[in-house]
Amino acid sequence: MKPLWALAAVFALQACGPETIETVAPVPLAQQSSALDVIASDYVKLTLELGEQEVGYVDAYYGPAEWAEAAKAKPRDMRQLGNAIVDLMLRIDVLAQDQDAAIEARKKFLSAQLEAAHARHAMMQDERFPFVEEAQKLFGVTPELLPLAVFDPVLEEIEKLAPGDGPLSERVAAFERNYIIPKDRLKPVFDTAIAECKARTQAHFDLPESENFKMEFVTGKSWSGYNYYQGNYQSLIQINTDLPIFIGRAVDLGCHEGYPGHHVYNMLLEQNLTKDRGWQEFSIYPLYSPQSLIAEGSANYGIELAFSGQERLDYERDVLYPLAGLDPDTAAAYWALQIAKKALSGARMTIAQQYLDGEITRDQAIALNQKYQLVSAERAAQMTDFNEQYRSYVINYGLGQDMVREWIEAQGDAPVWRWKAMERLLSEPMLPGDLGE
Repeated sequence: MKPLWALAAVFALQACGPETIETVAPVPLAQQSSALDVIASDYVKLTLELGEQEVGYVDAYYGPAEWAEAAKAKPRDMRQLGNAIVDLMLRIDVLAQDQDAAIEARKKFLSAQLEAAHARHAMMQDERFPFVEEAQKLFGVTPELLPLAVFDPVLEEIEKLAPGDGPLSERVAAFERNYIIPKDRLKPVFDTAIAECKARTQAHFDLPESENFKMEFVTGKSWSGYNYYQGNYQSLIQINTDLPIFIGRAVDLGCHEGYPGHHVYNMLLEQNLTKDRGWQEFSIYPLYSPQSLIAEGSANYGIELAFSGQERLDYERDVLYPLAGLDPDTAAAYWALQIAKKALSGARMTIAQQYLDGEITRDQAIALNQKYQLVSAERAAQMTDFNEQYRSYVINYGLGQDMVREWIEAQGDAPVWRWKAMERLLSEPMLPGDLGE
């Protein structure tokens, strides 16, 4: 019996137009590897063409240049692309079960990525899903959203850390203004932080000798940092300076965008899967796919893996504060506030859901972000801009981090085992569902 998604795909195909697809014959077991290679190549070409329909859909690509050129020169129309997605799903569905676990993981990964492509293809044509359903279709996980009232006791505890008059968010913002990195010191602070993130990662991972990144400071973005992976173990890391950057963001972004975050994740996939195994599907990364929960969750967890709480406080106080010209004696107070604010991370998803599902207005979303994320009005507006641009993508940060943490820490208590688990997570075709196994 076909899985439900395959039956749904057939109906979707029939609805796309008069074109039909020939019946896909079962593939003999001995030919499965080569059949998967062909499917993978077709998947990459399809994803490139979808990327021509939506700016930002393809987050990274380092496969054959002629495939990207063909996608630009002769892209199929949306109906043809919808049919192509279904065709690939059916071609995977007829492959017999293989005793090689790696082959089965590869098939499962491709199927999940195609299911997400099917949903995003519909969204490119202005179809909208409720927030939770959209998250499940695109990222392969169903977020559990908590009522905002659940976070009120957290705010009450933080009141003790920022006493005074006026709204708590304004008091917190006033306190945090003492921890802004001056613009003329951003580069040395970030260079130093990223170098430390790399050193701590390199102590556990054998990174390619030629790996490197370029860092740029930019403006006009809805995000605080972004990694554009270039292939051949190179990245472009951009840091947004639209709003003031606090001292804690140097380690956050250094680990998240760099080591052991996005830069390392893409490098290990390229090294272990694209180059060593010849699996072309990993030469492309569609942003709206289950791969993003793994990417964002591991990048966020990588911060705490590289820097335990006290280690991070000590490092920032002794190294980064003097570089930034900030008072090291006040580092503990700032750190205590940041730790307390982490308990509010789930509120970000709830606010995004309420706004995107039309339950609250943009102004209300900004006000709620300001209240429950304890940020300035300007930063709350930027967070709302992010929700408008990326929609349910926001779940990948907090929920992804929680899922990655639970899976990695179940592999062992000692740091060496957690680093080994992290390396496996970043080097295999893992999906959100695998984190529950």
